[in-house]
Amino acid sequence: MGGMVLGIDVGTSAVKVVLADEAETIVAEREAPLDILRPGPGASEQHPDWWWEATAGVLDGLARDEPSAMARVAGIGLSGQMHGAVLLGADDRPLRPAMLWNDGRAGPQARDLRRTHPHLAAIVGVPPMAGFTGPKIPWLIANEPGLVERIRTVMLPKDYVRFRLTGEKATDVSDAAGTWWFDEAARTWSVEAARATGLDPAVLPPALESPAPAGRLRPELAARWGMTGPVIVAAGAGDAAAGAIGIGAVRDGDAFISLGTSGQLFVSNAQYRPAPEQAVHAFCHAVPGRWFQMGAMLNGASCLAWLAGFVGSDVATLLAEAEARFRGPGSLLFLPYLTGERTPHDDPDARGVLFGLTPASDRADAMQAVLEGVAFSFADARDALAGSGTRVTRAGVIGGGARSAFWMKILASVLDVTLVRYAGAAKGPAVGAARLARLALGQGAVESVCVPPPVLDETSPDPTLVEAYRERLGRFRTLYRTLKPLFADQGQG
Repeated sequence: MGGMVLGIDVGTSAVKVVLADEAETIVAEREAPLDILRPGPGASEQHPDWWWEATAGVLDGLARDEPSAMARVAGIGLSGQMHGAVLLGADDRPLRPAMLWNDGRAGPQARDLRRTHPHLAAIVGVPPMAGFTGPKIPWLIANEPGLVERIRTVMLPKDYVRFRLTGEKATDVSDAAGTWWFDEAARTWSVEAARATGLDPAVLPPALESPAPAGRLRPELAARWGMTGPVIVAAGAGDAAAGAIGIGAVRDGDAFISLGTSGQLFVSNAQYRPAPEQAVHAFCHAVPGRWFQMGAMLNGASCLAWLAGFVGSDVATLLAEAEARFRGPGSLLFLPYLTGERTPHDDPDARGVLFGLTPASDRADAMQAVLEGVAFSFADARDALAGSGTRVTRAGVIGGGARSAFWMKILASVLDVTLVRYAGAAKGPAVGAARLARLALGQGAVESVCVPPPVLDETSPDPTLVEAYRERLGRFRTLYRTLKPLFADQGQG
């Protein structure tokens, strides 16, 4: 079965869509920005209808600008931000805005679950953490009484978009894996974990393998977007696993770094390898019969955008200024924990810090510190993975942060890892979603579809910088350890 495919990535900062032909040539790509609600300390929310409106608006634009290509669309794949709690009532409408992956309010509930159900971490792939879907339920029970009893379906962000596209309720194993309700080894829901959080397991939708067909596009939407034949919608994947599909990280040991709003260090595994004591996430891959380990950082390229807004500039200008002045490790240290941290600290109270300022410090110094601080957080994730027996020596890079060759130089030397950039890497999860659509249509096997894209360049570690950054990494870790009690004292303000 031939035809064009759409890959839709429901991100945190934007919905991104790619339109690709049978040869994987991207015919068009579009995105629509998203806002975030912050109704209180530690809160991060989006309304599910925003994702749908952004998606529909992008597809309206493609139908207008690429009518002949859109007429040939035969499949749609979905990727999305993980862990968001989409709670539907009896009328299939959201009961409240979705609490997102970087919402830290459920920290106390996560700690309670860790204390009362310690054995579940090895089953669901990770200790309970504030941002996961599961701990949000006891938070809601405590803070919004009566709401949980009204829940008839729990969905993840991309699955709400698929529900609006098809009318079908489902998820996939890689996204379900990040809820804290999923039995990773068995690739099915854990009734025990759901009940531990106070959730009725009956409200959880079917969990399908990522390349499986999960519905057909509603006829009225197909007509709206000028699609002339039946359109299959794949189960899709969480953004981390979809990014892996997009760059072909599907074999045992394949690794990549994602530099999007958040950050991930991802390694594909042939077996399920939980390491909860390292705060490493061990989840189902979007490839049937595969799993992955991941160091998950809550703050990635979003730190660059934060600094640009803070100093009233733009990221490209600040990168150019920092690169022009670069002579080695900077004089400032930056803790990138603007929204807390997961791997390895599991600390929702941690916050960002710019340390070492003098009257001579300027925004170029601050930008270099931000680039280095995020890189140091990846070094922490690298060492957490090493503690579980997984060592990374070479990794692909995807996400918006992959556009900066300067950042790649810093990151490669901090990690002492060779980094590979691929064509289309900034749209990695959307490309992965398009590939899952192709698999759902039967257009090839995983081995032939999920191959690495063309290599743009490789960045090897600079031996001189590797040694210099090793000392700075020690100071970075000392700064966090010193401030950790103060973060806890200030709470989530």
